[in-house]
Amino acid sequence: MNYEPLMRRAIELALRGTGYVSPNPRVGAIIIDDDGNIIAEGWHKSYGGPHAEVEAINMANLASFENYTLIVTMEPCNFYGKTPPCTDLIIDKKFKKVVVGALDPNPKVNGQGVDKLKSAEIEVITGVLEQECQNLNRFFAKYIIHKKPYILLKIAQTIDGNIALKNGQSKWITCEESRLKVQELRTEVDAVLVGKNTILMDNPFLTVRDYDAPNPKKVILDAELTLPLDLNIFKNPERESTILFCSKPASKSRKANTLSLAGIKIEPITNNEFGFLNLNDVLTILAEKYNIASMMVEGGSQVFTSFIKESLVDEFHIFIAPKILGAGLQTFGHLMIPSINKATELDVKNIEKTGTDFYVTAKISDK
Repeated sequence: MNYEPLMRRAIELALRGTGYVSPNPRVGAIIIDDDGNIIAEGWHKSYGGPHAEVEAINMANLASFENYTLIVTMEPCNFYGKTPPCTDLIIDKKFKKVVVGALDPNPKVNGQGVDKLKSAEIEVITGVLEQECQNLNRFFAKYIIHKKPYILLKIAQTIDGNIALKNGQSKWITCEESRLKVQELRTEVDAVLVGKNTILMDNPFLTVRDYDAPNPKKVILDAELTLPLDLNIFKNPERESTILFCSKPASKSRKANTLSLAGIKIEPITNNEFGFLNLNDVLTILAEKYNIASMMVEGGSQVFTSFIKESLVDEFHIFIAPKILGAGLQTFGHLMIPSINKATELDVKNIEKTGTDFYVTAKISDK
């Protein structure tokens, strides 16, 4: 039987958990009979809630599954976490076959769930649409293995590489369709990060618009706590979801205390070798303390430059408007690159039109 169409359906189901299950993985499951008919479907709906396999089994509501096949985007878990092991339930229900998209990257599982099912004499097929299933949970994989959030760098720039005029004006470089795509990207990540200059120039809320989805957490870098208290980011009703990183001396100031009393999370950290807030420390704290598995960095130039310097970017999402500003504010600052052959090379994954703009997705080249 060709399981790929059914696995694609399972991936569609898994995507319904976007914004609700992190830092857990997005997982979809389908139960079929011997003729390939879908009997039940399920997906992981909320962090700490029943897994996709359990949702599908409950929907089917059968006493035994001896003649049925379970199709799942990720290998069933084999350990007690917030819920019991799915492998035990699958074995108990006597499934004939389990079809798996990708192995669980969690070292606690990674192949052990499959082995347990095989030991119970259940036929297991792995690697069906494996790359697509791995991509579905690339955020989770980095979070669970490296204890750092997966980083998307979102850039809106002109064709000559400027993100704003010299005076900082940037509304609107890109078209409405590009801005809508950015809103969609915000629904997919746990947090968005910006530097103080972007906050000062744009006075953003950093919320999701035009989509019915939870707002990401907001992360601000302001080493000396110079941002005024009357900005939108500090007046937002969801202030408890705002995390502000500053220097240790600034964290002891009256302003820090005022912000903390208002619900803003103040996180003091040290500087790196370049004299800026240590981004590695920022990412570690976000992952370990706030369970942030993915984050979109939205600006500005100094922040973009720092993330490149410290090799912290996993994906680039670049919106290029067919406009020329000339001597504007460049996307990246001084990267101290000594020669052309030392330039940061990108591996472009996709280019598409968004309205009048070009939308480029890329990763750092492995060369």
